[in-house]
Amino acid sequence: MGRAILLVIAGPSGVGKGTIVGRLLERDPSLWYSVSATTRPPRDDEVDGRDYIFLSRDDFERLRAEAGFLESFDVYGDLKGTPRAPVEEHLAAGDDVLLEVDVQGALSVKEAFPDAVLVFVRPPSREVQRQRLLGRGQDDPEAVERRLAEAEAEEAQAVRFDHVIVNDDADRAAEEVAAILEAHRRAAS
Repeated sequence: MGRAILLVIAGPSGVGKGTIVGRLLERDPSLWYSVSATTRPPRDDEVDGRDYIFLSRDDFERLRAEAGFLESFDVYGDLKGTPRAPVEEHLAAGDDVLLEVDVQGALSVKEAFPDAVLVFVRPPSREVQRQRLLGRGQDDPEAVERRLAEAEAEEAQAVRFDHVIVNDDADRAAEEVAAILEAHRRAAS
């Protein structure tokens, strides 16, 4: 058995990271998915511990002060972060770990874990990304435009990632990420 892989999926808002992650987990149940923590309130369909770990701002900041996050940032006014202990425990146990974070978070994870495999997900076009964001119905049009403007800056960071994929078809994109993971598993064994 080789060393465990820390696979990090990142990209701008509305590129379909969650869909790709869901399909990867269906294909490969041996992957351990790290659930992020957030201070934002849960949406109607979200479950604490499955979609996010929902924390009060005070609890989040206390955990951050104790170095309890691999990465944490203020994202559109809410705090988000990746709890450190479970990721380290699973990697030490030999489990491959999957993270879905924003671009800034992925680069922070790479600093803490230089062997982490970073995959940047791009939308096929800005217009497709706009339609996906509007289709989620979670943001007003002004917030969607803010996220799209941020996407421009985030995409400039793609050169710092190990792999870049375009999510023009979620099944194909998930297959591409699965192939990347498999190649890294072979190299690590």
